[in-house]
Parts: sequence; structure tokens; C-alpha cells
Amino acid sequence: MAATIADPPGAGGLTAEERLLRDTAREFAARELAPTAAERDEAERFDRTIFSRMAELGLSGAPLPESVGGAGFSYLGWTLVMEELGAADMASAVMLSVHILSQYPVVTFGTAAQHEDWLTPMLAGEALGAFCLTEPHAGSDAAALRTHASRIDEAGEELPADAPADAVAEYRLHGTKIWISNAPEADRYLVFATIDPAKGPKGITAFLVEKGTPGFGFGAHERKMGIRACPAAELIFDGAVVPASRRLGEEGQGYRIALSALAEGRISIAAACVGIGRSALEQAAAYLHQRTAFGAPLAELQGLRFMVAEMAREVASARALTHEAARAKDRGEAIGELSSLAKWTASDAAMRVATDAVQLFGGSGYSRETGIERLMRDAKGAQIYEGTNQIHREIVAGEVLKRARG
Repeated sequence: MAATIADPPGAGGLTAEERLLRDTAREFAARELAPTAAERDEAERFDRTIFSRMAELGLSGAPLPESVGGAGFSYLGWTLVMEELGAADMASAVMLSVHILSQYPVVTFGTAAQHEDWLTPMLAGEALGAFCLTEPHAGSDAAALRTHASRIDEAGEELPADAPADAVAEYRLHGTKIWISNAPEADRYLVFATIDPAKGPKGITAFLVEKGTPGFGFGAHERKMGIRACPAAELIFDGAVVPASRRLGEEGQGYRIALSALAEGRISIAAACVGIGRSALEQAAAYLHQRTAFGAPLAELQGLRFMVAEMAREVASARALTHEAARAKDRGEAIGELSSLAKWTASDAAMRVATDAVQLFGGSGYSRETGIERLMRDAKGAQIYEGTNQIHREIVAGEVLKRARG
């Protein structure tokens, strides 16, 4: 076990159990993630054994309730884990975050049979999950998705949109999803499709689709700027058959299911972004002690010291806001606004701090040899996925103005 780590600014009030969890996650990240992070990024190589080792530590179901077989971590505890993973390797953090994101809706909206059949292998780390919402014409505007689910009866005939749901034997999916993290490596896919485009968000329904389902395949693999060791690919549905028993929730509940899961996922990503910022800050501060210029260590130059102070402020502020959002979830409060604030703030902070770290390293920071530029590339991605930061500004503004209206 690693030595106990002192609480950094913005991380006060942790219990002994939470500190142990954080320290264990940091030791794991240092041992299993950091040594190969640069090589995997360079090669754009996904390593399934990392997911298996996470599962051995109980992380594949960490924040999910014990009642369904999860580890039962508090959400604050989960953010402590995600910060440590993000500090060592954002690609591994994103991979795990998406896996958890794809399970949350099944916990909340799934049947007992779905808990048993669908969740059990995912909680054990035997099956990797993916969350499938984004489409070529529906990124931030998730309600505009076009992937269609035809309703089919026992005789194999297509049912009209107004036929009762209990008459449906199966659904056939047609359409395309893009930028799906963990694809094509994932085994289980939570897919959102519309059964009636005329109903807008009220027509969207969620489905549980296994890799290998006939009519379900993969298209282009994204060549990303950052987070390159976590794959992302296009999904193609050409009449993929999904039994009615694999519909998640009721018809028309899909949009609500997606938004509820994303609110939780944004806190997770915020925590990983705090990790990026912390890593950039720590590495830059150490470098300033090592290098000299004009007859003195760089750490003694006031201009650079002020940059370090600003970086520390960014990281501490992002951590405090992320922890507050996690504590709100643990208290059972609404987290929509807080999760948007946390994700927006933490990803912007990570980008600014990582960019400043590159500047402080000078030419070495711009080189791919040091790994500092990888932090900047990874932070840029975090400003875009899980809702662009412009969308989060809209969410926060809407909540503030709604309260002002009374």
C-alpha cells in the first residue's frame, strides 16, 4: 500500500475509507496505467488486460449499488478513483467511465431479468460496455437522432406506431451511430433509437444490443487527436433484431434515460479532468526545480511562479466543484446543473493547466518525448464529449434563469 497522501486543496473532509480508496487507486494507476500510457497512446492501442485488472480491483462496477452486484462506492469515492486514473492515463479513465455510464440506466430502469442477464457480466468485468447516442446529424442535439426501431409482431410483420407495446415481439434497428467510445472492443451496447420520429424526444427508446447480433456491425474507426488508447468507432445497424425483452424501460423513455445517465457521467469525466490538471501541475512544478536559467532555478522566477499559482487555483477550484456535485448525488439531490458546472469547469481547467505546463516545459513540452503534450491533447477532447462546454453553458444558464423567473 502506498503511503497516505495529504489532502490537496479542494479535497478536504474525506473519511479514512475514502482516503484508503484514493490511495489504492493511485497505487493501481502508477503500477498498471502510467508505465505504458505513452506507448499505447502512440500506437493507438487498446489493452483489454487493463480493463480486466480494473475488474479485479472491483472498479468495473465501483459506484453501482451492492443490491445489483456493484461495489457500492459513494459517488464521491468514485470521483477520487477517477481523478487518479485521469492523472495517469485519460484513455483508461474514459474507457472505464463509459463502461459505468452504460450500466447506470440498466440499474435504474432495468427489469430483474436484465439486472441478472445483462449487468452481471459487466459488473464482473467479463463484458465491456458502450453508450450509443451520438449520430452524424445528432451530436449535441440528441433529440434529433435518426436511428429507427421498427416494431415487429409475432408473425414478423411491422406494427404501426400506435399499436400497443405489448403486441411487439421484437424491434429491428436501422441507422448509424458515430464516435462511440469503447467500440468496437465493447461487448454490450446501450443504443438509443426512435420508434416514431414525429414524436421527437418522446419517440426515443433505449435498447440493449450485444456485439455479434446479426445486422449490427462497425464502420470507420476514429483517428483521434487525444485519448487515443480508448477506441471510438462507427456503429451500423442494418435490420439488427432486438427482442422486446431487451428494450430498456418503456417505449418513449429513452431520452429521459439518456439524460439521467449523462448527468452522472459528467461528474465522472470532471474528476478525470481534475486528474489531468493535477498531473500537469505536478510535472511542471518539478521541472521548474530541475532547470536553471539566468543563473537561477526556474522555480525562483516570479513570472513562472505566478503561472504555477494560477494553475494550482484552477485545479483546486475544479476539484472542489466536482466533489460538491458528487456529494449532491450521494445526498440524492438533483445534479443536472451541478454536473454541467463540474464538467465544464474541470475540462476547461484541465485544458488551461495542461497548455500552461507545455509552455513551462518550453521546447521539451512541445516534444512528444515528455508526455506533457499528451495531457493537452486529452484535455481538449474532454471539452467536447459528454456534451460540449457550450451546451453546458446553456444548461446552467437555463437553470439560473428558471430560478430567477420563480
